[in-house]
Amino acid sequence: MGDRMSKTLTRLDLAEAVHREVGLSRNDSAALVESVLGYISDALVEGETVKLSSFGTFSVRSKSARVGRNPKTGEEVPIEPRRVLSFRPSHLMRDSVAQGNRR
Repeated sequence: MGDRMSKTLTRLDLAEAVHREVGLSRNDSAALVESVLGYISDALVEGETVKLSSFGTFSVRSKSARVGRNPKTGEEVPIEPRRVLSFRPSHLMRDSVAQGNRR
């Protein structure tokens, strides 16, 4: 897959990898990638946690309303309550990234 330090992995790259490694047609590979990403997205929108073993955990958490401050003016501004997405890598992923090791 080459040097990823200056590259962005895209849906097309994922579909091409499925095509090469699994042997599905390019269209079926793209549909599979879209289906998996859609399933993950739908689960997160519903507030579910998505845990991918040896990769990490995506979760949605609620942040309550609070008062923030405009850093330029110092003016206080209200920050509305919101839901935020977080990702916590597994210890295996964290170690792999730290060491620069590929799977």
